[in-house]
Amino acid sequence: MEEIAHIETPLGITKIIGSSYGISQITIEENAKISSTIPLVLQEAVEQLQEYFAGLRKEFTLALHPKGTDFQQKVWQELLKIPFGKTMSYLELSKKLGDVKAIRAVASANGKNPLWIVVPCHRVIGTDGSLTGYAGGLWRKKWLLEHESPFEQQSLF
Repeated sequence: MEEIAHIETPLGITKIIGSSYGISQITIEENAKISSTIPLVLQEAVEQLQEYFAGLRKEFTLALHPKGTDFQQKVWQELLKIPFGKTMSYLELSKKLGDVKAIRAVASANGKNPLWIVVPCHRVIGTDGSLTGYAGGLWRKKWLLEHESPFEQQSLF
């Protein structure tokens, strides 16, 4: 049986769904009520996300159980290989998957990633370095990439 928890993060309320098989979904959910208790099966995911946002975690070690097609699963597995603080273009990702012509399908699978942050779809950018689309909003993608940047962000003003 799947359990659900809602937690507060710097980017909004995050919904986590999972079971004894693993975490199946992590998404932003506007206007949800924060959970007063966290189901036991989701506690590790909550802790790891909190560590990530606190700057204490660069890798997740959660059992994952996302639902998707074989192709989507293949794309999501490849996303897991993009290191913290690094980015990859959609074209590079398509090449790694063995088919440059599949760039639109790869972008679509990337956009359907059900495991926000843990499967780092935010690390995929346009070939020209642009942020391009992001299901959670480009401002969140920018925030995540800056959060993971190895360089200290300096304010000019």
